[in-house]
Amino acid sequence: MPDVTLQETMLITVDEHGRQTGTVEKIAAHRNGVLHRAFSIFVFDETDRLLLQRRARGKYHSSGLWSNTCCSHPRVGETLLDAAHRRLQEEMGLDCPLDPVFGFVYRAALDGGLVEHEYDHVLAGRFHGTPAPDPQEVDDWQWESLPVVRSRLAENPSAFTAWFEQALDGLLERGLPTAVRSNQHTR
Repeated sequence: MPDVTLQETMLITVDEHGRQTGTVEKIAAHRNGVLHRAFSIFVFDETDRLLLQRRARGKYHSSGLWSNTCCSHPRVGETLLDAAHRRLQEEMGLDCPLDPVFGFVYRAALDGGLVEHEYDHVLAGRFHGTPAPDPQEVDDWQWESLPVVRSRLAENPSAFTAWFEQALDGLLERGLPTAVRSNQHTR
């Protein structure tokens, strides 16, 4: 059985097209701005409200900032969808059908001298129920309408994670959340 601790600390490095090129230790990737694979999940309810989370204050970067429902990195040897479902359950205490929508590359300076340089796979889904987030991952959460989210972003962009607006814009350009599958699972 593989060492899960080692798996959790290694990230998959990729080229600008998202093709795997190797692996790198997680902190080294963020200290040196190494391009690596990541994912961002956007979960909507039946009225197209987005489930936002405020990252826990104990996170090593972007702590206390508002963001999409869940985000993380796949482990070496783990499929994107398996990783997305695993982290959605670990962070938010829920699961739902997810559709991969698009990917994009971004680079952003973060707090603490870290750099986020990711090929971010954006996934979307629908959930009807109440999340049960892990308090070590999430300080707060709320369902919010997209007009309110856009207004909050315009008023105070520094209250959100570096990747959030670009990922959200990409979803909206592709007709989401309306196009998100209508399957609703409660967990």
